[in-house]
Amino acid sequence: MTEVLDRVAGKWSILIIVAVADGPARFTELERAIDGISRRMLTLTLRNLERDGLLTRTVYATVPPKVDYRLTDMARELLTSLLSLTGWAERHRGDIAAARTAYDAAASHGR
Repeated sequence: MTEVLDRVAGKWSILIIVAVADGPARFTELERAIDGISRRMLTLTLRNLERDGLLTRTVYATVPPKVDYRLTDMARELLTSLLSLTGWAERHRGDIAAARTAYDAAASHGR
């Protein structure tokens, strides 16, 4: 179970799954949509999500080749939980930042 949770709970995995939720996405679309992800990390994470059965990769016989990624049924089931988690994070990021600032200030004054 730990191995599965490590994979699907990773920052990049969550952001990719959420980004692909609205329909098929191409590599460059994902690269633009996910702030801070490197091309290498995007490639590795896409491969791992495909390997784990969460994404399907479709290559179209065009010149140049077109590739897109889609969520599998298993990933769509996971998406519900991820949207709850990302929504919670969005709602509380200010609270968490304030709590960190208060903690750091207290720690620097010897608590």
